[in-house]
Amino acid sequence: MFLFLTVVQAIVAAMLVGVILMQKSEGGGLGVGGSPSGMMTARGAADLLTRTTSILAVLFVTLSIVLAVLAAAEGKVETIDQSLQRDTAAPISAPADDVPLVGDDPLAAAAAAAGDDEAPATQSDNSVPLAQ
Repeated sequence: MFLFLTVVQAIVAAMLVGVILMQKSEGGGLGVGGSPSGMMTARGAADLLTRTTSILAVLFVTLSIVLAVLAAAEGKVETIDQSLQRDTAAPISAPADDVPLVGDDPLAAAAAAAGDDEAPATQSDNSVPLAQ
């Protein structure tokens, strides 16, 4: 039911856009000037487009409200899902003695600790160190 109403909503929206784009901004409607003896005069076209626009707009708003109500009713959860509980154990952190402090700057201390952990680079056959 929800999918059907969504498709109908999209069709109504496309029709509404088309009808609005056919109207002239001055209210001429379709931009045609017909003869007074013709079946569809310029005045009649403007009235028809205005009436069609208002009917499609009311239908669009009504469908929007119905879809919102249906979505709220389908999404209602009776119980709270607790299957994704977080682990309440404390995170494991490095001992404070392993990180040397350089003044009060924790970034400098982390850089010093990272510099101590790296092994010195060994030169291969024809490689040139970047420092030279």
